[in-house]
Parts: sequence; C-alpha cells; structure tokens
Amino acid sequence: MRGDTPIKKELVEVGGRPIIWHVIKIYAAYGHTRFILALGHRADEIKRYFLEYGPMSCDFTVHLGQSRAASYHQVRAEESWEVTLADTGLDTEKGSRIYRVARYIDADTFFVTYGDGVGDVDVDALLAFHRQHGRLATVTGVRPPSPYGTLQVNEAGRVSGFAQKPQMEQWINGGFMVFERGVLDYLAGGDDVHLERDVLPRLAAEGQLM
Repeated sequence: MRGDTPIKKELVEVGGRPIIWHVIKIYAAYGHTRFILALGHRADEIKRYFLEYGPMSCDFTVHLGQSRAASYHQVRAEESWEVTLADTGLDTEKGSRIYRVARYIDADTFFVTYGDGVGDVDVDALLAFHRQHGRLATVTGVRPPSPYGTLQVNEAGRVSGFAQKPQMEQWINGGFMVFERGVLDYLAGGDDVHLERDVLPRLAAEGQLM
C-alpha cells in the first residue's frame, strides 16, 4: 500500500481487524506480549484505537459514580497484551524513532518490525537463529513476487515466454528483525538516523548483520 490513505495504513482492516493488530498477534502467538509503538504521523488515530479497544471490542458494564469506569465481558486472549504508545515526532526517521523509545526497552535482545506488514514468520526460529550467530542484528530476508509480468524475448524480437509477476531474484528486508541492545549505539544522532540507509548498511559492513 502506497501513499497517504484516508485510513492510516496500520489501521486498514483485514478480516475485521487492523493490520497493526495482526502484527502484534504474530508475536503474541509465540508468547511475546509486550509491545512499544513508535508513533509519528497521525499518531492520534492509533492512540484512539487502543484507548477505545476495550469498549469497542466487547460488551461492558458502566459503573456510574465509581472510580472504575467500566468492567468488560467476554475477555479475550489479547487482554494480556501490554502496549506502550510513544510519540516520536512527525518527521523523525525510523532509526531515530527506535532510539527515542529506548527508555521503554528493558531487554538486552528485542524485536523490531514495521507496523503495516504481516508475514508467515516463525518468531521462535528467528530468535533462536539470532542467538546462535551472536551478531548485533538479524533481518528476515524474503523474495517477493515482482509487481510486473516479465517477457522472454529472442534476438529477433519475438516474445518466446511470459511470466506473470514471477518471484524476484533479489532478497529484500521482510521487516521482522531482532536487535541486541548494542544497536542503540548506532541509532544515536538526532532525528535523521535512517534505519535502512544508515544503520543496517553500517552493521552489514562491520559484519554485525545476519
């Protein structure tokens, strides 16, 4: 999904739930239930979704005149999720956003992912691979289908074959990453630290990226 949309990309619904919910669900399925959302443009929309999550997702009883405003019924598994929503600035680059929420990260090893992309990822296997190789960072490589159909053309200009959106030969970052706390040192430096352009290439050059 590209460009600005009437609904923020993370809140576009798939199967009646926003994409960000599905991203969180992937990790929660493997027992990871603490999340930090580094918010920027249209942060208020995501905050509103989580603030209204309880009353909008189940039946509830209002206790008028009591300090506890409401009690919720039909408790779901996601009741165990802990989601911290942190404003990190409108124009802050991704690397700097991660650095700004570092005060909420109390683990030596943590996951980093985008809020608008899902995938069939074995999170436990990803974490085990990361711990096995001992580098600072791990990315999940994927080979997506090409957005275009491709032609096979002979020397005479005749089309001898056509493939509709074949799988690309290049690997790209699938967006599911594992970082050691030492990566935070690479993220310091103001609001303009770009994760994909500045940090990941540097980690790769230093042999710290798998």
